[in-house]
Amino acid sequence: MRRVVPILIAIVCLTSAPAFGVKVADITRLGGQRSNVLTGLGLVYGLKGTGDGGDFLPAIKPLASMLGKFSDAATVAELNNVKNVALVSITATIPGNGVRDGDELDVYITSIGAASSLKGGRLFVTPLQGPLAGSGIFALAQGPVIIEDPSTPTVGKVVKGAVMEADLPARFIDKGRFTLVIEDPSASWTVASTIAKIINDAEGTGGETLAVAIDPKNVLVTIPPIEAERPDSFISRVQRLPVPLLPSEARVQVNERTGTMIITGDVEISPVVISHKGLTISTIKPDPVPTPRTPVVTEQRIVPLDTTKQGGAKLQELVAALEQLSVPAEDRITIVKELHRIGKLHGKLMIE
Repeated sequence: MRRVVPILIAIVCLTSAPAFGVKVADITRLGGQRSNVLTGLGLVYGLKGTGDGGDFLPAIKPLASMLGKFSDAATVAELNNVKNVALVSITATIPGNGVRDGDELDVYITSIGAASSLKGGRLFVTPLQGPLAGSGIFALAQGPVIIEDPSTPTVGKVVKGAVMEADLPARFIDKGRFTLVIEDPSASWTVASTIAKIINDAEGTGGETLAVAIDPKNVLVTIPPIEAERPDSFISRVQRLPVPLLPSEARVQVNERTGTMIITGDVEISPVVISHKGLTISTIKPDPVPTPRTPVVTEQRIVPLDTTKQGGAKLQELVAALEQLSVPAEDRITIVKELHRIGKLHGKLMIE
């Protein structure tokens, strides 16, 4: 006889795992250490009939203007049969540590007209500007276009296609101070205050306060006068300081498309009994006599979690039980979402 039964899972508590240390540099970045984007509009030429076409004026007008600069003036009407040119947007990303005059950056281009493909084309020399209006020209871009994904031939890349024409260094220090920016997953008043205390204990002399937590994400650090001329050693020492692994925010992040569930912090569940579809217990009446050739196999579908009956189980324990019961990923996500909906899941639920 085969009968279908629900899952019955009693929720109780679980002891916490031991903590391990990380370095300050593992969970922070220096203020000013950020990427930036240079942009421009340009022309890709040399296409084999896959360009925008002569009736796409946003491409033909700049082509006519370009020819005029080289003493080869042409009207828009004269270019109405051109099909080997495409108007493209251009971007190049400046890395977080900045760039110097002469550095080369990869360039990413995207057709913004009627072109069907940029394959075989070459980007004409194009100035790239900063993100702010009137910021000036920082680089020149040009070179052969590489199509990285054949399914999207209107998007391409020029390897090291932008050459910097100006310095854009990252500015980490301002008036003898720098800021440690805590990465979002770790940002909290507890972490910021702990980092400030660790720096003051390690580098402060005579009770001097060098680091102050100004909000949950930023710690302002003053460089000691003796280190002001050459602050690199001080900054390096600060970044290498160990930080205890503090309790993180209780959070469940779910990606329903991939069936992924990530649990951080001590996500707890109030005492509750869960019943869910789809699991079975196989029984045979009367009970057979087991033999080496026909052993009796028991399929367990009810798993108790920590029988101390103290209440307040960790979500990890529930997930482990669901894994033991071979519950599909989509059903696990459904159970967690339902627990959150009725207020039994104590933590933030983030759905992607």
